[in-house]
Amino acid sequence: MRADPVLQCRAHALVVSIALLSGTIGAANAQDLPAYMAPISGTTVSTPAETATKNMLALNTGMFELYGDAAKVFRTNILAKHPVILALFSGAGGRFILYQPGKAPLEAPQVPITYQLLKSIGHSTMALTQVAGPYVDNPDNQSWRAPMTAYRTRMQAALEGLDATAMPAEWRDNNRIILQNNIAFMDDSLAKGVIKFSALEAFSKKQGPYLAKDVAWAAQTQVAHWMAVLTDWKKMLGNDWEKTYAASNTIYVARQNNVLFSVLAQFFGPEAINSRLILIETVSFTTTPDDMLGSLTRIIADRSVGALFFGNYHLMDYELMGSDARAAIIAESEKRGTKPFLPPLVPFGSKQWPTLITPGPGPSTIADLLSSTQGSR
Repeated sequence: MRADPVLQCRAHALVVSIALLSGTIGAANAQDLPAYMAPISGTTVSTPAETATKNMLALNTGMFELYGDAAKVFRTNILAKHPVILALFSGAGGRFILYQPGKAPLEAPQVPITYQLLKSIGHSTMALTQVAGPYVDNPDNQSWRAPMTAYRTRMQAALEGLDATAMPAEWRDNNRIILQNNIAFMDDSLAKGVIKFSALEAFSKKQGPYLAKDVAWAAQTQVAHWMAVLTDWKKMLGNDWEKTYAASNTIYVARQNNVLFSVLAQFFGPEAINSRLILIETVSFTTTPDDMLGSLTRIIADRSVGALFFGNYHLMDYELMGSDARAAIIAESEKRGTKPFLPPLVPFGSKQWPTLITPGPGPSTIADLLSSTQGSR
């Protein structure tokens, strides 16, 4: 809904009037003012230092307004010259959108529904730990019974409809076991009136191998789908692929082995990582295409700024004060007699994966965890 321009003008005039009055009333004698000015009148004091500080801070505030205006132009210019692929996280296995110069955005078909079925059944088991966790070995607190009973009804409905879902027989059999085990755990807890930790632990270990299969099948379904989509898009774009940008979003828990980014990397190659292929960290699992385009535009536009001022196109991909802050941390640590703990310096424009890449001891896959658990039995 668009704002009324007349109302906007009146509101602006009111703001200006108040601003002018606030600067002049302090200089006038309050007794000379009409009564209707009494509620807002008073002496305003500002030292030269405070005024100077506000004026300087206003420069930074104004910068963001200018950035916003320029970003709209930069986005238009980028999309007029470069194809852009956004790979957005979603509960349905991802959302891929292709922007081509002069054409309407093209959205890829969704991952097959089987992916969501596998994920839903896996999450149903995880959800039981959320229902049970706060009440373990606490028979005096029965507040868990109602939500567990309600969830059991949903679990039973899912089990009864399992055979009607579209998935291979092997997958269906595995998920039947998961759902049956879920119901058995809930029935046992409800019958005993207490959630024993020993029962919860035994249930979790029992479900682990079946859940691992669902995770693997879901990953296979998701990856196969998106690799097929990108194969078609790369062929369609032809030579324009070499000037295509792509970005995927991630939160902390999903940044390592990020599925969508990793699939994109197979088509863009190592030289494009952190250059034309960018992983953008966000604070939630999902984000809008508009926000993603805004972030990508800002990254690309800032690179030109870095090249203008310091002669390096990728300088602004990094925390600008990071290297100087690093030197300051080292100096401050020496003053305190402590040893600084910092990551190694890497050159601007590094092509390394934007995730953890240093190998080390310990399990790194679900398969590793299951084999080590089985080996300890």
